Amino acid sequence: MRNMVLDWLFEGQNIARLGKGLLLTAQISLLSVAFSCVFGTLFGLLLRSRNRLLRFAGRLYLETVRIVPILVWLFGFYFGLSVWTGVHIDGLWVCVWVFTLWGVAEMGDLVRGALESVEKHQTESALALGLSRRQVFVYIELPQSVRRVLPGAINLFTRMIKTSSLASLIGVIEVVKVGQQIIENSLLTVPNASLWVYGLIFILYFLCCWPLSLLAARLENKWEH
Repeated sequence: MRNMVLDWLFEGQNIARLGKGLLLTAQISLLSVAFSCVFGTLFGLLLRSRNRLLRFAGRLYLETVRIVPILVWLFGFYFGLSVWTGVHIDGLWVCVWVFTLWGVAEMGDLVRGALESVEKHQTESALALGLSRRQVFVYIELPQSVRRVLPGAINLFTRMIKTSSLASLIGVIEVVKVGQQIIENSLLTVPNASLWVYGLIFILYFLCCWPLSLLAARLENKWEH
């Protein structure tokens, strides 16, 4: 029975299709992570702005993204924008936009927290010695903040990779959607196809996320001691 299932998995284009779906998942994740790193860092600096209006706007954006489920954002952008603008937007780019909005908010809060965790006496001493605010940021706050924000940022990126599976709900043919199609086409010939296909998808996600989780834990342990 096991040999028959393995033959079925490797016959035709099943494995190749899962590979293409995984590449699309990786494309969505990598684009979202890259944009989140850049704009999330800038957003974190905005959250520390001395301008109360900017801080309020940033906090409102952060809480709005956190409160509204990601699936609602996906449906809103995918179906809502086509109705409001009359332009159909590809599901892949809708996913990138939504995951970037989420990633920017979370990354920004991580950056803000890392910057604020730098002890005040360090910045006050530097200012008293004649350093400018820019020099304090570049030579004192930034180096320490990078070390403190990296483990949390890596954990955020693993969450973004796993959450990319929601893309299948708006028709994006990523790895989970491909798995569903393979199962639907094989229900009569292989009754337990879902067990094997989802088991393989589980392994693929595990292989993508586990090294990142290990890296985050290693950095956290290294920099805490």
